[in-house]
Amino acid sequence: MKHAVSEIKLKNGARGLLIDVPGATTVSMQFQFRAGNRYAKSKDIEQVAHIMEHMAFGANARFKDEQDFEFEFTKNGAYRNAYTSDLSMFYEADCADFEWDRILDLQQLAICQPRFNEEELAAEKGNVRSELTNYLNDHHRILWPKIQQLIGEDVLTYRQSLSTISDITVADIREHHKRTHTTDNMRFVIAGKLKGRKSQIRRIMESFQLPRGERFEVPYDTLTKSNPSIVRRKDATNLTFGLFLAIPEVLPDEEIDAMHYLNHILTGTMHSRIFGAARKKGLAYNVSAYAATGFYDSGWDISGQVNHEAANELFDIIAREINHVLKGKISEKEVEAAKSFALGRYQMGAQTVSQISGFYTGRYFADGFIKNYEKVPDMIKNVTTERMVETARKFIKSDTWVLAAVSSGERQEIVDLSDKIAKLFNQE
Repeated sequence: MKHAVSEIKLKNGARGLLIDVPGATTVSMQFQFRAGNRYAKSKDIEQVAHIMEHMAFGANARFKDEQDFEFEFTKNGAYRNAYTSDLSMFYEADCADFEWDRILDLQQLAICQPRFNEEELAAEKGNVRSELTNYLNDHHRILWPKIQQLIGEDVLTYRQSLSTISDITVADIREHHKRTHTTDNMRFVIAGKLKGRKSQIRRIMESFQLPRGERFEVPYDTLTKSNPSIVRRKDATNLTFGLFLAIPEVLPDEEIDAMHYLNHILTGTMHSRIFGAARKKGLAYNVSAYAATGFYDSGWDISGQVNHEAANELFDIIAREINHVLKGKISEKEVEAAKSFALGRYQMGAQTVSQISGFYTGRYFADGFIKNYEKVPDMIKNVTTERMVETARKFIKSDTWVLAAVSSGERQEIVDLSDKIAKLFNQE
């Protein structure tokens, strides 16, 4: 879908993107604050952000409770959600074009004029407690906070987070909202048929009843190499593993793009080097790879699940294929196939207003950068084998990594698997 993007900077310090999609029949809107778990005033109440997010669509200046507000919000089919990460709190909504202004008004109400009360706090403590307890049954979920801790990030595991819920008070919820929900700390993206509406949207956004404040800095962590580790779970019938490599460098777009295509070659399809080879031998149902750059560093991970009896052979494949990459053994045929796949996904990725909005939100909310949708084909075209190899070598040269797993077995198993990977870092 054709669209045009413009950024607006408001007098109250807020900033956002307006994405005009001519002819669109829906409107998508997202709001982001740096207000996640790491901005709690104390680690002792770390889940205050998460619980506040759960209460965001509860009682407010016009509605006595969540049920009344929900009925009004969704009566014409509109969708709304909110979620919390380590750094951010997000509010999102999708609605029919004919009620975009009504939904934007209700979003403003939820964000700016919540009425946090004891009854809803008690309920949402229970709901968040239930949510985190559910995560403890998901081995992938419980693995990654542990990996974050091992590599040096100042975060809590889900079990540790659970212990912070009981002491949270309504006063804590209100303090977190007041401190983090300021116009200077707000970013937004609104997409849909916006022709003739932009001035009205600007007026609405400038009327948000929030105080001025600051755009919080992102916390800095010193990442370090860590010994292999397991999260022991008696109910784990296989090995849920994560291999994470970090580099103390914010990779430029060209290099992170190269890693995306390299990951496709390694794990992206049934004929990929690691995942495809593992499937062909019956070793693992799924293995995936991911790369991303953050505010101070960049990461590359390979993760999956494998039965204990197949783990050694799978890790031999992982180590072998990474080693081939480091030696430059990537064919032009593989690179061209990855580019062709990416181009197809690019053309399929703008079929809805929400998809278009999603293309911009992640990066814009992170550092204010506005991606250029039209330039994506050229960026795909410019990816080279050499850049893939050199970027992968950076991660190896950094030697900041960890292998961890959720397992009912002995730690020695993960130590032996880690030794296979360690050989990659010990080459001349």
